[in-house]
Amino acid sequence: MSRNSEAAVQAASKDLRNRAPWYVNVILHIVFSIFAFLCLAPLLLLVMVSLTPETVLLRNGYSFFPETFTLEAYRFLFQKAGMVFNAYGVTIFIVILGTASSLLITALYAYPISRLDFPFARFFSLFIVITLLFSGGLTASYLINVRALGLRNSIWALILPGLANAFHIIIARTFFRLSIPTSLMESARIDGAGEWRILFRIVLPLSLPLLATLGLFCTFSFWNDWFRALLYIENRQLYPLQYVMMRALMNLQELQKNIASGAMNSEEAMKILAEMPSETLRMAMAIVAIGPIIAVYPFFQRYFISGLTVGAVKG
Repeated sequence: MSRNSEAAVQAASKDLRNRAPWYVNVILHIVFSIFAFLCLAPLLLLVMVSLTPETVLLRNGYSFFPETFTLEAYRFLFQKAGMVFNAYGVTIFIVILGTASSLLITALYAYPISRLDFPFARFFSLFIVITLLFSGGLTASYLINVRALGLRNSIWALILPGLANAFHIIIARTFFRLSIPTSLMESARIDGAGEWRILFRIVLPLSLPLLATLGLFCTFSFWNDWFRALLYIENRQLYPLQYVMMRALMNLQELQKNIASGAMNSEEAMKILAEMPSETLRMAMAIVAIGPIIAVYPFFQRYFISGLTVGAVKG
């Protein structure tokens, strides 16, 4: 479509919007405002519950307007504030380095197999699909990472095992093959550009929706991961945020179990159990965990919507 045609379409749509009755605009604003509130309501409820005393929560249930407010759940979570902030730093480092490295490896693997003139494209595509369908299991990966690579108690144990994602590579290959014009790469090659220059100066700049979408997936994956820390990390200085919060919840549950088993018939023990922030602690953990993700998402949103259709079949 030419620029003149696009300008005409935009002008026509603008004219239609201007001619819409005022009450239509009011109704649309009301509908979308209600929809936006319904989307934000669970998050608001999460904040309110995290600030509600445990006894009030047990008596009245979840409420947007609790009788009283308390920071007991956050005080329990931040009993060792230094460990929590250190875990934040570890997690942010893992997310940034892991996401960037994962996108680089995905692009370096997906670009050659997307090329029709690459003789081994079918072999490497089949190889990556096999890893998607079959897994070596937890024991094999643990032995490789600990004994062969020596990653135990290393920050790299939280990064290296999650760098290559077969599903992301397949998506990137499909995007490169369907969305990047072959003629553009051939023209660059005629002008003397090598494969590295074509990839980093032409293919990747045209693949920002793909990179944003996969980058968001990688960010979520690294941010929410705690299982690798459970397997490989014993040094408290290397604990990521999710693992620290999981340990805090387990410590609370263990404390509740000890109090209940030691003095089940004691009214004082039952009162202590009722006041311990169990449900509110879970909500506080969710608030602490999702804060940075909410801050990062608007930067990805620009490309994420167009990247949702990456790999879709074109009509």
